Amino acid sequence: MRPREEVMRRCANAPPCKGAFLLRVVYAICLLAGASTHLWTVVTHGLVWDYGGVPVISRVYWTSLTFFDPLAALLLFVRPRAGLVMTFAIIVSDVLHNTWLMSRSPSPVWLNLMYVAQILFLAFVISTIRSAWRGLSARERIGTPLGAT
Repeated sequence: MRPREEVMRRCANAPPCKGAFLLRVVYAICLLAGASTHLWTVVTHGLVWDYGGVPVISRVYWTSLTFFDPLAALLLFVRPRAGLVMTFAIIVSDVLHNTWLMSRSPSPVWLNLMYVAQILFLAFVISTIRSAWRGLSARERIGTPLGAT
């Protein structure tokens, strides 16, 4: 028996971990909170606002999170592995981007509430994502979307 078939056979009846599902719920809530701030900006200022003169790459990045944050939240439940990867990529890139942008400022506000919240979410994701990944149900681990037969 090949290794993948062996894993599928052993995992076929393994139940999902409730803790892993709760982690995905927390991730989704945080992503949707972030999306709401980006959506508010888009509704208030439009898709092409300059965010007070930040570089174009920052404008594009922040506006894209209006769409990517809710997509990742949805994927956490429809395609959990993809959702976990996307969640990790979003929060890592968000903290790196915002750190870079603030480091360019003549007077950075490192204790900005939004920035601190992002760092805390990043720390939470880093410390829990392995549990969220390992706690997926057998169907989720082998790549079958929820709801598929």
